[in-house]
Amino acid sequence: MSKMLKGMVLTVVAGISWGLSGASGQYLLANGFSALPLTNIRLLVAGFVLLGAVYLTDKNKVLRLIRDKKSMVTVVLFALFGLVLNQFSYLLTIHETNAGTATVLQYLCPILILLYSCFKTRTAPTLMELLSIFFAFFGTVLIATHGDLTQLSITTSGLFLGIFSAFTYSLYILIPIQIIRDWGTMLVIGLGMAISGIALLPFSGLGQLQLKVTVELGLALVGIILIGTILAYTLFLKGSGMIGPVKSSLLASIEPIAAVFFSFLIMGEQFFAIDFLGMGMILLGVSLISVRDLLNERKNHIHDRD
Repeated sequence: MSKMLKGMVLTVVAGISWGLSGASGQYLLANGFSALPLTNIRLLVAGFVLLGAVYLTDKNKVLRLIRDKKSMVTVVLFALFGLVLNQFSYLLTIHETNAGTATVLQYLCPILILLYSCFKTRTAPTLMELLSIFFAFFGTVLIATHGDLTQLSITTSGLFLGIFSAFTYSLYILIPIQIIRDWGTMLVIGLGMAISGIALLPFSGLGQLQLKVTVELGLALVGIILIGTILAYTLFLKGSGMIGPVKSSLLASIEPIAAVFFSFLIMGEQFFAIDFLGMGMILLGVSLISVRDLLNERKNHIHDRD
């Protein structure tokens, strides 16, 4: 198997694993967990596993980051305003809607980043960027209203939380950009998750959680923590290193499709044709941004070669 093909496979599997994570979260929320303790256990376990993996391979790097006060301030901000807010609002959106809808709404994030970038640089969006905004906006309207603008097909809180989840996902991406360049993705995410997991412990009620342990519950926890977080991040980073961030982001867009599939398979969730149309429009809008980045990447590569 070629390096390119292997990277593509790893990235697609990562996207599918993230989709499974959302459906697993929906199952847990429907069977005894509430969003805050589930957020806590996910961040705590996944954070220490990812951080431990980096520590075993490069102990000194972990210690250098912890001693770097400026970088640690950013890690803490990332942990609290990126990880905690995003994971918590995403699970709340799942609780109010379902894993498929929540994941698709969260995928509005690249559109929000695009708008932020245009505002920051004071530049008008290109035609392709305008099309991406158009598709994403009307896709959201279709999901929220099913074409009837006089009423919502999902709860008001579900729509608000979904858009807020996309906003916090933007913070999740934007806050750690520089420290990820300096220290590496897995270390920053692992440390951020560990910090956020510890910070949530006094407030989440995780220690007082009483659940009847079942095989199904255990498998769902494996789905959201082991497969949907630890394995997914590891595979995505490996695949991204082989094929580049633009191609990997485009391929990982299979996540909402996987979330819809697993939501139907595990929870028996029903979707309508207009839901799929709305979801397709949002994903088309996001894909246009990825295609734009891919074209720019190729153009820069040709320019550098010349």
